[in-house]
Amino acid sequence: MAEQLVETIEVVGVVGCGTMGAGIAEVVARNGVPVHFVEQDDAAVEAGYTRIRSSLERQVRRERLTEDERDTILGRIAGSTDLGQLGTCDLIVEAVPELLEAKQQAFALIDRHARPDAIIATNTSSLPVMDIAVHTARPNRVLGFHFFNPAPVMKLIELVRTVVTDDAVVEVARRFAASIGKVPVVVGDRRGFIANQLLFPYLNQAVWMVEGGYATKEDVDAAMRFGAGLPMGPIALTDLVGIDTFVGIMDAIHSQFDDTRFAPRPILGQLADAGFTGRKAGRGFYSYEEPGSSRTLPDEDTRPPADPALVEGWRRIGVVGTGTMAAGIVEVCARAGFEVVVRGRAMERAEAAIAGVSRSLQRLVDKGRLDPEEQLKAVGRITATVELDDLADCDLVIEAVAEDLELKQQLFAELDRICRPEAILTTTTSSLPVVRCARATDRPERVLGLHFFNPAAIMKLVEIVTTVRTDPQVEAQARAFVDRIGKVGVLCGDRSGFIVNTLLFPYLNDAVKMLESHYATAEEIDTAMKLGCGYPMGPFELMDVVGLDITLKIMERLKAEYRQPSYEAAPLLRHLVGAGFLGRKAGRGFYVYD
Repeated sequence: MAEQLVETIEVVGVVGCGTMGAGIAEVVARNGVPVHFVEQDDAAVEAGYTRIRSSLERQVRRERLTEDERDTILGRIAGSTDLGQLGTCDLIVEAVPELLEAKQQAFALIDRHARPDAIIATNTSSLPVMDIAVHTARPNRVLGFHFFNPAPVMKLIELVRTVVTDDAVVEVARRFAASIGKVPVVVGDRRGFIANQLLFPYLNQAVWMVEGGYATKEDVDAAMRFGAGLPMGPIALTDLVGIDTFVGIMDAIHSQFDDTRFAPRPILGQLADAGFTGRKAGRGFYSYEEPGSSRTLPDEDTRPPADPALVEGWRRIGVVGTGTMAAGIVEVCARAGFEVVVRGRAMERAEAAIAGVSRSLQRLVDKGRLDPEEQLKAVGRITATVELDDLADCDLVIEAVAEDLELKQQLFAELDRICRPEAILTTTTSSLPVVRCARATDRPERVLGLHFFNPAAIMKLVEIVTTVRTDPQVEAQARAFVDRIGKVGVLCGDRSGFIVNTLLFPYLNDAVKMLESHYATAEEIDTAMKLGCGYPMGPFELMDVVGLDITLKIMERLKAEYRQPSYEAAPLLRHLVGAGFLGRKAGRGFYVYD
């Protein structure tokens, strides 16, 4: 006769009370469930209590808890070195360090003391749950219960079922996760699960950019915060995760998928071996005021601020193009006090772009964000033309025409002939080689990329793309100009995708591959990335906004540039584009729209 399974979780055991174990104990107790945590010795027990108390004290100081609530929560938590305490628990969560042997040993001990009807869970973030479950006499009652750090804050729990986990176990776990205020997503037993399998290759790629000198850690982090709307840059997040933890997770994922993007970059192992394991050690990629602090200290590669004097005499900006991007650039330049000349192929298109700027500014006036007089002044600074010759006296010309290299080269050759020798010529390309535009001129040293993000009037980021021919003084002037128009400028080299697209789109493509493998649904993947990583949009929501055709085109350019096999566009993405399912603009992409 089959053993009965516990139906409701009324007491929880936690084995290990480090950062994750303490967070799990806290969130469970805060939701009214008694917790027994077990540690190796008395010092570790006291350290566990200290972590929990410190976390609750912070909530009291921030007036998110009263002192009485804090005391009530602490009253539900008991810690000891006695594994026998686990015999009273309905659910036991193992939260020892992310080492397979350590978890296997912990499970063998837990199995001896747990009740026959209890559920045993591992909080592993990357190891195979089945390899841990077989060290019990009840592998059918084992699952992954992957909380995200910090456990009291992050809403997601990945419930990881193995090929032998009973459906009833998953259902009890799902109900319990919801009862403690979490959003459970059920996934299969694959290393990295959803969130880490998508997150960590992206982080590793960001580390590669910094390690190779392509961009500074500050620029990579700023690019992803301001260009992709992420709550934290990838290098800062790597420090927060812990570089030693990062290496362990990447090694685990790489062992299953054998993709070079999953192999931790050499600098990560070097930092870990040196003891520079991130924020917890006071030093990782960044240096911190003290171990555990979020406040960073400047170091030797911190770039000095741009010098505003370099563009003090600039008066006139030319913008070639009349599309959405061009109009947004015109708006920010005019609001910054520059005279702006908009050149369109037809006068009505140039005038329509100016009208669009006026409507955009009127919306700001209506919302009380702009003075009506400032609106009139800004629009008054803009003039329309169809003649490139009218750009002759501009200090800076920004090309914002279609993403066609031959068209851009022809335009740059004409601008070179027309513009003053000291004028700077720039392209807004998002993926084409800037140096190819520069070589169409006799002033390649005075050409660079200024990659604005759409909508340019709102998005804060500009990627300043220098070529091997760009003069350092021109780079410095571009930085000062970007500051003057109120944007955040980051420096990077002339590679397809620059910073943001090179990091963002392979992550999106990986999500499509995960979907087509039937590992999880689009909704589950979107939920996991929003709640587990704090992303403003899930990958499928984002691709539907960007356009599946645009996503495919960028992946094709990245594949051509880097020759990376894993950059091959997912077949499902190609099929959807071929069927005309391009996202919101077509009424259907990964989701269907009204």
